[in-house]
Amino acid sequence: MKQIKPIKGINAVISVPGSKSYTQRALVAAALANGRSVIQDALISEDIEHLTNALCSLGADVAQERHGLVVEGTGGKLVTPSSPLYLGNNGTGLRFLTSIVSLGHGTFILDGSRRMRQRPIQALVDALNKMGVKASCVEGSGCPPVEVQARGLPGGKTRLTTAISSQYLSSLLLAAPYAEKDIEIKISSQLPSWPYIELTLDVMAQFGVEVSVVEERFFRIRANQAYQPREYVIEGDLSSATYFMAAAAIVGQTIRITNINPDSLQGDLRFLEILETMGCKISTSREGVQVTGPLSIHEDLSFDLNDVPDMVPALAVVSAFRKGKTTLKNILHLRAKESDRVAVLTQELKKIGARAEEKAYGMVVQGIATHGAEIDCYSDHRIAMSFAIAGLAIEGISIKDPDCVRKSFPDFWEKLDSLSIDD
Repeated sequence: MKQIKPIKGINAVISVPGSKSYTQRALVAAALANGRSVIQDALISEDIEHLTNALCSLGADVAQERHGLVVEGTGGKLVTPSSPLYLGNNGTGLRFLTSIVSLGHGTFILDGSRRMRQRPIQALVDALNKMGVKASCVEGSGCPPVEVQARGLPGGKTRLTTAISSQYLSSLLLAAPYAEKDIEIKISSQLPSWPYIELTLDVMAQFGVEVSVVEERFFRIRANQAYQPREYVIEGDLSSATYFMAAAAIVGQTIRITNINPDSLQGDLRFLEILETMGCKISTSREGVQVTGPLSIHEDLSFDLNDVPDMVPALAVVSAFRKGKTTLKNILHLRAKESDRVAVLTQELKKIGARAEEKAYGMVVQGIATHGAEIDCYSDHRIAMSFAIAGLAIEGISIKDPDCVRKSFPDFWEKLDSLSIDD
């Protein structure tokens, strides 16, 4: 149990870990390249550990050095491991590797934690099967564990038929350069989290692979391409930064985050725009981004968050400190994350006195939070960190299972405790 102590003021300059999204994509590209890559400022966390262990089981060599990760790639020639690849609750890693292992030859099993076994992956399995891959969900549940009987990735045309996760498309894209023939991918429904597709395309380009975006839902990738080894620098994680941006807004003080790229492709950069709409002052420069509270606009507001699911927990908690209603729309894909985040956020916000209601399209939050509570995180790192920020403003908040933040932000509690306080 972690007790959070309220603070009266903040005037802090901090940095956040490297982007989890960029780190995972760069690791996959480097592991498939033929040669040595250096990934500087990479995130080192539980999710990354699961992914690196799995990539090593597939024949890559990944070593941690002072400023990041050194990867000796496989050239696309994978080893068949003797035991299942275990990814914990790393949904991104497991989904990415489901396509990647199809490049090998042999039987590959991908598995994860109890929660991972509840997170859907059938649409990706179906898309691979349309290209001639023999893949299945072992228990018939549409969720992991997944078995892939690999004979190389044939390629050809395929279709994705779900709006649950953009990770399915990223998975197919990352594996596609090593297919036997060109791949065409069509998306037959609205695709959530589009900025994450842009991150995938950006990493692929940086590692020397070209993808043709014929139109928004139609992608073409030439076969016989290969990732090139390189040095690659990971920018700061904007999802991790949202908690400290939220702290400035809720407490009504100033925080500057130094290693955030104000021109980032990361979708959670939009959190700055939303906080400005709520009355905060925002400034950006080469020295990072700065947020100054308080939340001074209390009219009813509505946001479509289909593209930016990872900022929703922090935004929901911020919304509990406004008088007006905040409508969070198009977030039903959050039910398939580390927890059912729509249900959990609604439940835990009510515990601290805010009004929160689940809707068909998402949720509505109306402040103002008035009292503390023991917060159940359901092993979800983003729930833990978001409600920790609420504890800076109101007495009595404690976080159960605080170690769950190791998934993406291992030193979060140290960062939180180190905020300069002006009593």
